[in-house]
Amino acid sequence: MFKTSPSEGIKAIVGLIPIKLHLQKLRGRVQLRALSLPLNHIIYTLIDSLFGSPHNRYPSSLSNFTDHQRKNIKGYLVDTNNRSHGLFPVFSPTHPKLSPGFRIMDIFSDRFSFNLCMKGKSDKLHIHQLDSMVIEASSSQSIAIIASDASIKNNIATSISHMHISNQPLIKTLYHTVFITSTEAEMFAIRCNINQAISKTNVSKIIVITDSIHAAKRIFDLSFHLFQNQSMAILGDLRHFFSKDPNNSIEFWECPSHLYWHLHKAVDIEMKAFNPTPTYPCKTS
Repeated sequence: MFKTSPSEGIKAIVGLIPIKLHLQKLRGRVQLRALSLPLNHIIYTLIDSLFGSPHNRYPSSLSNFTDHQRKNIKGYLVDTNNRSHGLFPVFSPTHPKLSPGFRIMDIFSDRFSFNLCMKGKSDKLHIHQLDSMVIEASSSQSIAIIASDASIKNNIATSISHMHISNQPLIKTLYHTVFITSTEAEMFAIRCNINQAISKTNVSKIIVITDSIHAAKRIFDLSFHLFQNQSMAILGDLRHFFSKDPNNSIEFWECPSHLYWHLHKAVDIEMKAFNPTPTYPCKTS
């Protein structure tokens, strides 16, 4: 199909969910099927069920595998075994903190802002605004400027960020992870940066510079979306940060890569220098 084809609209009309969500649905059904079997079923001799007896397991049970063997095997039984023992975050849309009047957007609506690179506005004008913002921030030790970027190579997501605080050494952070989207990587980088900035006792203002402003906007999007876990974690950190002092605030600045603005360009250069190689099997369950 051509890029101009309304594929998303067609899928919505016929009721087709995105392929990623469909695969998650099928995976969940398979795992639910395995965990709903009778306790005397032979499958419980292979997985480390919370309800199974350790005396009934076969020598080929997953519990008898070494850590190296566990890393090299894939399959729905492994996923089921991990899920039966895992602690997974839960999003509750009816939580009181998400009710109108109690949401962070309602209580602290004047504490966060977005500065976008509007279409039709010249690049030089936006660069001048970014430079002016940095000059103003460089005179205060209570402002943290964070430039972040993320990309995916060889199915490995890399997130890099630089945190600048006046009269303090540059703080660089680097994260690698697998099997996530670039938006998830961007949001995770923002989450870690905010958490790191609010840990500084003298920081009252955080400025996040990113070329993925859509990922930053997802933080304040309370509708159902794939990045709910990240946005809820960031909102929790911001709620704590805003509650500590009425002067605490955060700003998000859009800086497209084609501007080659110096602070974001330094992060982009480091990002392109990385070429991570996966050390795990290519086969995925």
